[in-house]
Amino acid sequence: MAAVNDMEKKLAEFKCDTNEAVCLKLVRFPEDIDDESTTFHPEYTHQLFGDDEVAFGYKGLEIQLYYSAGTLSTLFKVKYTARVKDTFDCVEPDDVEGKVREIIPAGFCCNTDDFISLLEKEANFKPLGSLLHTYKVHNVEAGEDLTYQIHKVEVSCPGFREYHERLQTFLMWFIETASYIDVDDDRWDFFLVFEKYNKDGETLYATVGYMTVYNYYVYPDKTRPRVSQMLVLPPFQGEGHGAQLLETVHRYYCTSAKVQDITAEDPSENYVKLRDFVLVKMCLTLPSFSSEKLSQGFREEMVSEAREKLKINKKHARRVYEILRLRNTDMSDEEKAREFRLEVKKRLYGPYRKNQRDLTKMQKCLRPEELASHISQMDTSLQHEELEKSYQDVLAEYRRVLERLAQA
Repeated sequence: MAAVNDMEKKLAEFKCDTNEAVCLKLVRFPEDIDDESTTFHPEYTHQLFGDDEVAFGYKGLEIQLYYSAGTLSTLFKVKYTARVKDTFDCVEPDDVEGKVREIIPAGFCCNTDDFISLLEKEANFKPLGSLLHTYKVHNVEAGEDLTYQIHKVEVSCPGFREYHERLQTFLMWFIETASYIDVDDDRWDFFLVFEKYNKDGETLYATVGYMTVYNYYVYPDKTRPRVSQMLVLPPFQGEGHGAQLLETVHRYYCTSAKVQDITAEDPSENYVKLRDFVLVKMCLTLPSFSSEKLSQGFREEMVSEAREKLKINKKHARRVYEILRLRNTDMSDEEKAREFRLEVKKRLYGPYRKNQRDLTKMQKCLRPEELASHISQMDTSLQHEELEKSYQDVLAEYRRVLERLAQA
């Protein structure tokens, strides 16, 4: 038994955390390759390496995936200080190289010199598609305003298909349930964000992030664009690019009479926060969301104006109303705070009302013991506690949106 435990301990030394082992870079200059400060790591690796996010069979494992900043030409290397097979003949290491090759397109470099030669061609790269929006962000480190552009691109654009194959590999590392899309479906729209920068007197472009949107059919003659994937690459996160991208996409679809409204597929918590901020900011310009109208409660004119002018659906318009109502409410005034609380809880109570209706139906068809079980699950006091918790959670979310709005 002692020998078995000793063997397990030795084998455990050959386990590597793949979230740390995978090293990503966006390379602008040859010196970036050996500069550790330009390295970033995935949030997720389970899609390649399993739920434990561990690779077995190596010590000091380093999976290098370095991309040129603009074209995303790729350098792929696997390094390690020791391999289990060198110590234990009968034990095979995980095929980490094979796993990564499954998600990266062909044509990558395995040699650093070849990759550096590709960097020299980055000056020839120009943003794909048509320009929708240009904006500036002040960079404290650089001490200047940097320029960014948002482009819409068709899959038929020369070079885009190959570029997108490289770009979408980032999804596997930063979106928990990511999957690749079928770009041959012409109902997909693609939006790209680029940074303009100078290198030796030349203007170059770096990839910042992107969004994919699928246009669903709505009977009889409308479409409903649904945001499918959205990613701002880690070196650019926290600079406001997500808000710029989402607002630009919204305004793009607002110009089309065929668009019913804009939604999102299985939105993450962070996406919902971003959408709240962007939609509130946009609705501030609508007359129906003025301070005077907000005090009168949630009205049909808010729903229709938000839908017609900004392609915002009723559910999202209601959330915007509540956030702006909070902004206009003096929460130190007990009566006004109570009015706001009841207004929000009235909406939150919807699922509980449905439970009560379901209970009425059950009374007609369930045996007493079955009914007792369901009633215990619908305990009124527990529902009140859950409702209050939901309200406090929503209040905290709304306050975060308003804090960001005040800083914008």
